[in-house]
Amino acid sequence: MLIICFAVMIILPYLLCGINSAIIVTRLKTGKDIRTMGSGNAGLTNTYRTQGKAAALFVLLGDVAKGVLSVIIVWLCFKYLVGIDARNASEGYEWALYASGVSAILGHVFPVYYGFKGGKGVLVTVAVLLAINWVPAVILLGIFAVIVAATRYVSLGSCIAAALYPVAVLIFGLIEHNPSVVANTVLSAVIGGLIIFMHHDNIKRLMNHTEKKLGQKTSKTDT
Repeated sequence: MLIICFAVMIILPYLLCGINSAIIVTRLKTGKDIRTMGSGNAGLTNTYRTQGKAAALFVLLGDVAKGVLSVIIVWLCFKYLVGIDARNASEGYEWALYASGVSAILGHVFPVYYGFKGGKGVLVTVAVLLAINWVPAVILLGIFAVIVAATRYVSLGSCIAAALYPVAVLIFGLIEHNPSVVANTVLSAVIGGLIIFMHHDNIKRLMNHTEKKLGQKTSKTDT
């Protein structure tokens, strides 16, 4: 049964989060592929810019739902098939939830359904991290908000928060004497690395001082 749980942990989040809300909503509304519109990114921001508030709301709900469901289903699988509560840090299986998070983000960023070309994964990542352990996730959201408020660069806030996330996980793991702190930290670093990697174009523009700020209209920038 444990092998089944591991299989679910890897496969289900990837397949579930590979269902891209932005692509589906835009195709239903216009018959077009959002990846050929605006910034070309299949995410919330580009949906808002090209399709409006109503479409963006559906994308928001869809991305949050699939991220949270991915973690919850894996947790339920471990709990009811093998009697392991992965949410209970003392049982040493919290790493399984982080692993499911990695799989979920990979599914959103590189979806098999859409030629491995999806979104940048920020919204799905937030949903996943809140579902795994809301404390470090909320702290990072706060840091993200402060940076964006101060600089008006969403991409900068996303990258800094992503880089600091494994640090937060490590600190909280050590404070809680979490037996899976090392695995949790490594997997959270992978999650942060994925987000930063998907923002490589934004990072180049930030370095060249050509990145657009929040509220500025653009056809080539999306986070």
